Amino acid sequence: MHQLPPIILVFPFVLLLLLIAIGPIFLEKFWHHHYSKVSVGLGAIVFLYYGIAMDNFLHPLETMAEYMSFISLLTILFVSSGGIFAFIDVESKPLTNILFLFLAAILTNLLGTTGASVLLIKPFMRINRYRLQPYHIVFFIFIVSNLGGLLTPIGDPPLFMGYLKGVPFEWTFIHLLPKWALAITLILFVFYLVDRKNTKLDDVDVSAHYTNKILINGKRNFIWLAIGIASIFIDPNLIDGLPHIDVEGKKISFIREIIQLSAAFLCYKLSDKKALESNDFSFEPIKEVAWLFIGIFLTMIPALQWLEHAAQSPEISSKITVSVAYWFSGVFSSMLDNAPTYLNVFAVVLSKFGFSIENMSDVKTFLSSNNIDFLSALSTGAVFFGAMTYIGNGPNFMVKSIADKAGVKMPTFGEYIFKYSIPYLLPVLVIVWLVFYY
Repeated sequence: MHQLPPIILVFPFVLLLLLIAIGPIFLEKFWHHHYSKVSVGLGAIVFLYYGIAMDNFLHPLETMAEYMSFISLLTILFVSSGGIFAFIDVESKPLTNILFLFLAAILTNLLGTTGASVLLIKPFMRINRYRLQPYHIVFFIFIVSNLGGLLTPIGDPPLFMGYLKGVPFEWTFIHLLPKWALAITLILFVFYLVDRKNTKLDDVDVSAHYTNKILINGKRNFIWLAIGIASIFIDPNLIDGLPHIDVEGKKISFIREIIQLSAAFLCYKLSDKKALESNDFSFEPIKEVAWLFIGIFLTMIPALQWLEHAAQSPEISSKITVSVAYWFSGVFSSMLDNAPTYLNVFAVVLSKFGFSIENMSDVKTFLSSNNIDFLSALSTGAVFFGAMTYIGNGPNFMVKSIADKAGVKMPTFGEYIFKYSIPYLLPVLVIVWLVFYY
C-alpha cells in the first residue's frame, strides 16, 4: 500500500489538468467529443500500473470506492435539486445579489455545496437575466460552491471526512465561524465593488419586467434531498453492524451508495416534469463531472502518495506550523480534490504530535490538546482554496457546465484562475491567514 510509484507516474495527472485547461480552447471539437475517453484512458494508465507493475490493485480499487461515494452523493443532490424550480423574480441590484449570496452561503451548510449550488444557480441567473455576466457565476462558485460550506460536516466533503475520522459534528461551527464570517464578508464586499460597475442597464428601466414574486415548484423533491443528506451518515464507520466490505481492516461502504443512486433514480422518475422543464434539466453537467473526476481520482493517486511521503519526512514534518498547514492544505486542495488533500494533511499533522488518523481515540485526544489551530487551519484551507480552480471542488465544474449550457460564456480554466481567483479571491484568503493563522 505504501510503496511509492515512480515520479513519472504523476505525469498523467499533470496532463489531464493541462487538457482540462486548454482542451476547450485549442482542441474544442476533439475535447467536446472525447474528453471522457481521455479522462478514463489516463486514469486507466495509473490503475493498470499499480495493479500490474506494482502488484497493488488494492490502492486504486479503494480510490474507486471513494469515487463511487463521491459521485453517488453528487448524483442524488444534483437530481433532487434539479427537480426543484425556485422562481425568484426580483430586480437585479448589487444589494439584492449580496443578500441572495449571503443567504445561500448559510443554506450551503444545510444542503451541502452540491445541493445548494444546483438548487440556487438557476434562480441567481434568473434574477440577473438582463445583466448576467460571467463574474456572477464565478462569485457564485466562490461563495456557494465553496466558502459557504465551512460551518458543518454536511457543508463540504473535507469536513465530512474529518467527521468520519472522529471530529465532532459541532466542532466546525464552534471553531470556524469567525473565519467563515470574515471570508464571506470580504468576498461579498469584493463582489459589491465588481457588481456596481455593471452599468448594462443603467439607462434602461426594467423594473416593470419583474413581478417580485417567489414561487417554488417540485416541493416533494425536498424529501429526496433530505434523503440524500441523511444518507451521508449511513456509514459503517459510524454505525456498528452495517454491512460493508472489509479491506485490511478498513470498512468500505456500499449500502449508502446503493441508497443514494436508487433515490436518484426514483427521484427523477417521480419529479414534477414541469419543474424539470422549467429548469432545463439535463444530465450533461453531472456526466461531465463524473467522467472528468474518475480520471482525476485515479491519476492523482501517485501525486497524493508523493505529497504524503514528502510531508511525513522528519525534515518537513518539523517545519509544519499552523501557517504551513493552512497554505499546504489550501494550495494542494486547489489542484487536487480537497477531500483527500484534507485527509493527507490531517494525517501529517497528527503524526507530527504522535497520533494516528486511523485511531478515533487519537483524534479525540488531539482535539483536547492545545494544537487544534492546526486542524482549524487545514480545514479552512481545504474548503476555501477549493474555489481557486474549477477542479478544487466537485460543484465548481457542475455550476460551470450549467452556466455554459444556459449560454453564459464562462471563463476557461486559465482565465478563471488569472482573471478571477488570483485578483479577487486570493487577497481574501491572505487576509484570513493574516488574521487567524499568521
